Amino acid sequence: MQYRKFDIEKYRQEMASFIGTGPETSVFWEALDFACQAHENQWRRSGDPYIMHPCHVAKILAEELDIRSAEILAAALLHDTMEDVEYVTAELLRRKFGANVEAIVEGCTKVTHYTGDKQTFKKLVHRKIFSGAAAKPEVMVVKLADRLHNLRTLSSMPRHKRQKIADETLDIYAPLATILGLFAIKRELYNLALAYKFPRQGNKLQLHINKLRSDPKALTIRDQVQKALDSEGINATVTLRTKGLWGYYDIRHRILIKEIENPQEFLIVAASRGECYQALGTLNSIYPPIPRTIRDFIANPKPSGYQGLHARANIEGRKFLFKIRTEEMARRAQRGLVRDWTTGGKERSRFVREIKEMFDILGSEDSVSYRDMIAASGRKEIYTYTPQGDLICLPVNSIVLDFAFRVHTAIGHSCLAALIGNRRVEPDTVLKDGDVVKIIRQETPVSFDPDIQKLCQTPRARSELAKAFRQRRQAVSREIGRSVLEQEMRRYGLPLEVIEKKGMADILAYFGIDSMEDLYLQVGEGRVRLRELIYEMRHGLYAGRETLQLPTGVFNRIELSTVDPVVVKSSACCKPSPLDKGVIGLLSERGLSLHRKDCHRLQKLKFQREDAVEVRWKMRETRVTKPQKLIILAATRHRLFMLLSVAPEEMKIDDIVALGGTPGGEQAWEVNFRVGNLQSLKKIIKHFRRSTLPYEFDLEQ
Repeated sequence: MQYRKFDIEKYRQEMASFIGTGPETSVFWEALDFACQAHENQWRRSGDPYIMHPCHVAKILAEELDIRSAEILAAALLHDTMEDVEYVTAELLRRKFGANVEAIVEGCTKVTHYTGDKQTFKKLVHRKIFSGAAAKPEVMVVKLADRLHNLRTLSSMPRHKRQKIADETLDIYAPLATILGLFAIKRELYNLALAYKFPRQGNKLQLHINKLRSDPKALTIRDQVQKALDSEGINATVTLRTKGLWGYYDIRHRILIKEIENPQEFLIVAASRGECYQALGTLNSIYPPIPRTIRDFIANPKPSGYQGLHARANIEGRKFLFKIRTEEMARRAQRGLVRDWTTGGKERSRFVREIKEMFDILGSEDSVSYRDMIAASGRKEIYTYTPQGDLICLPVNSIVLDFAFRVHTAIGHSCLAALIGNRRVEPDTVLKDGDVVKIIRQETPVSFDPDIQKLCQTPRARSELAKAFRQRRQAVSREIGRSVLEQEMRRYGLPLEVIEKKGMADILAYFGIDSMEDLYLQVGEGRVRLRELIYEMRHGLYAGRETLQLPTGVFNRIELSTVDPVVVKSSACCKPSPLDKGVIGLLSERGLSLHRKDCHRLQKLKFQREDAVEVRWKMRETRVTKPQKLIILAATRHRLFMLLSVAPEEMKIDDIVALGGTPGGEQAWEVNFRVGNLQSLKKIIKHFRRSTLPYEFDLEQ
């Protein structure tokens, strides 16, 4: 390997041209000297001195994102020191450069001292970065510049590492650049990563893209628009822009496609805001817009701060997008998250607050899948509106519930339905571009079905639903924990009054638990072993007194008044029902996992008696809210209707559907009905069992 030199003096001159050398920038220059010393004698695989990398990361921030904050640029210089230099610690950085610089560097630093599988390690690395960005979004901006420079110098790495870095860029960093509104960086991240991910296909596509740049038809359109603007005396310049590889990437299927509908667009840069609207009028006069495609993002900027006018036209069978903006709008359009950052304070707009909230969700263990959330958030937007005319930007395929949570958390939790125009729709209805949505609320929080979480496209909706589901589970788990602890104490002959003794606080402290409510929760979730807890209570609170012998074989019993699928989950192996006898529930943080007592899989599972409970239901108190479906496998029409005519009155039939067979003879039927509670459902099932007709029924929870 041939080592190269880095002209540090030239770099100093370049950075001085961006931020100057005044006393307010001293933290940057001190960080530069410190980083040079820390990375001394460290080299990259390319043969470049390692200090070149952090220096170029800082330069990307200053030159390409107009960041002038000396502290952010200093953090960029130091972002690898804690990870790669043994003597550099968080305390040292805080002492030398301040808490702000230390916090950004700490957020950029990978997890260390981890022993486990690589996949889990990668998740921990990402979640740590997301958590750092939740506190300081500057962390993610530095990481994006870091990734961009790594991609620019990736050719020296072996192929398997190039592929790995390209995959991570496509899944995490490039979509995040889109979300943050850093569009120039986003395009380059996609282009470089795709070139490494699909070298042969990418090369062919690039040749096609190069040909499009000199497409005579597109150039003619550009010239005609420029001529029309000039003749109207409008001070504006028209540029043809051809999409790079990034425009051909199908994010959902993670492939490059050969052709796209709109491979080219035109950018019209006008001298003033007023001339933007004049340019739109001139454009419409020569190329009439496709109906309902004009977007005014000058009057209604996107959340990222993007401004401009968009118009689409069909010209000789080809669709083209025209974007009209001023030079300042064009510059700010590439700055997104950092557009309001200055050397001093930062204006924390609503967009920045939402970004911090998103990273907080991505960094939390409650996230369903941070990769799915990032992919959804980075997709194309649809533009919806409140009845008051406020713009709500959402990812494509967002549902009513996404809209409700975006407006306000409380509105999301109480969203019963919505009105789109005069049409009432359910919370899981997919929204379309331009919809005006009025949320219909109920006074109390709605108990949403778990399946709706998978349909939500926004991090906030998914996270808030995850919290609501957890609260529903924990409420039941506390009652389960209280019940099984009391039963276990009775089994051992421990009086219930012992938990009121002062010594109980010592036992809670032993288990690292703050309160009895928390103890009940952890017992109900199987996180505290009952056997160990009872042992400590016997010897700590009831020492020297006689207790009963160790119980064997008999499960504790609980009674439920819910079939909420967030709380109880029927296992697929034996499909137990609340109507069955001998149902066993395994305690876990994800809720009760139900099995029949004779389930073959349950017999193979290794668990202690205290880890499971026998589950029964309070039949009259347990409401059945969902419509139910019963399949009659073989019956004549006459026999079926005779049977239904004498069914229990609690069975409210919605419809009956013939599923096939011989008309007039025996055939299969689907009976859809509603019922109030489990007691009534039990009567209905008993009625069909007596009929001797073959049927199938699975409770809809």
